[in-house]
Amino acid sequence: MSNFDNLFENYSDIQKHITTLCESGGNIEPELYKKFDVKRGLRDSNGKGVLTGLTEISDVSGFKEENGERIPIPGELYFQGYDVREMVKGFGESSHGFEETIFLLLFGELPTKQELEDFMKILGELRPLPENFNRDVIMKAPSRNIMNVLERCVLTLYSYDDNPDDISVAHVLEQSLSLIARFPVIAAYGYQSYRHKFMDSSLIIHRPKAELSTAENILRLLRPDPTFTSLEAQVLDVCLVLHAEHGGGNNSSFTTHVISTTGTDTYSTVAGSLGSLKGPRHGGANLKVQQMMADLKENVKDLESDAQIKSYLTKVLKKEAFDGRGLIYGMGHAIYTISDPRAEILKEYARKLSEAEGYTKEFELYDRVEKIAKDLITKNRAVMKPVCANVDFYSGFVYSVLKIPVELFTPMFAIARIAGWSAHRIEELSNNGKIIRPAYKYVGSHREYTHIDER
Repeated sequence: MSNFDNLFENYSDIQKHITTLCESGGNIEPELYKKFDVKRGLRDSNGKGVLTGLTEISDVSGFKEENGERIPIPGELYFQGYDVREMVKGFGESSHGFEETIFLLLFGELPTKQELEDFMKILGELRPLPENFNRDVIMKAPSRNIMNVLERCVLTLYSYDDNPDDISVAHVLEQSLSLIARFPVIAAYGYQSYRHKFMDSSLIIHRPKAELSTAENILRLLRPDPTFTSLEAQVLDVCLVLHAEHGGGNNSSFTTHVISTTGTDTYSTVAGSLGSLKGPRHGGANLKVQQMMADLKENVKDLESDAQIKSYLTKVLKKEAFDGRGLIYGMGHAIYTISDPRAEILKEYARKLSEAEGYTKEFELYDRVEKIAKDLITKNRAVMKPVCANVDFYSGFVYSVLKIPVELFTPMFAIARIAGWSAHRIEELSNNGKIIRPAYKYVGSHREYTHIDER
């Protein structure tokens, strides 16, 4: 019995209202949404997002328009006009492509060598947390959910800012850089405190190194032995790049815009963005992929048999296997159709990493499931557009090979996406837009008020 039930169990009249509320759930008749042409999820009936803003930060495309018809195309993703595929190629074996990406998203241009060197020094100087912050804020109230740690720490950092409510672009940029630099440290320390408190593990705290990149510092902070290979750092760096930004319409970036238009402070805005990403329908998909794959391994005897895998995935679609929701996680995307460029890029790095770390068979299983799932979803759902693997299909696999714990899968997303949120917040403030306030239509009934003695 929950605390809520305990609180009301002796009050039968109130319990009656609670029961009614739980049973009805305040349900609104589905046909009313059609009657009033409500854009549920801010989407048209064909699934296309309702246009609510303009941005120069990134371009996400999976269709082209011809004669009023939407035609699927291979997915495209551009950061400030640059094709992310070309960017990743240009980074080569570097492990600081994420820092270049942050610079690009915030300032609109790729950095020169000297600018990147200076920028990395700035992030290195900003990375350490305030004195005793880990002890007083993170370790004193450990949480099983590291996203909760990030939210709480972001709001607490408001108190360490001498002018937290200053929303001038220059000050917001300073605040944003500080949060971008500190997110990996907060997440790592939050995880180490969680292990110490709830799993009775030794408390291991490494200090970040100013000369290391974000990816390198993450691996250093998480591992008992703070060592890593150049390939591990490179692959994690690519993950961060691919998750750094994805247009202004995704839920957490749109949340950033919505909250920013109120004129509130940066810490409140970012906490709201984190709350959005924390939801499993947004930031937790890669973990669901991992859970689904674990369930597949338990229920499929021969993992090299396409027929057995197809049988399992068919049951998943029919809501007869895994979590009963009828979804093959990691497959399909709201915008991408033929392909998700992030998934294609990450798949190749996943292949390299699996070969180097001895996970070739595991990678081949993911590849097999991807191919079978594409065909199954198209045939079983009679979808009108192609279905592709999205970035979440391979990101969880990569994190697992890098020995990043599942508790940090969604926080890793946040560590990357804070770059995009910051760029969108600055763009919103720079354009001085109106407060975002869409309409909701009342469909209840009006009633006469009765005095309490007459009820």
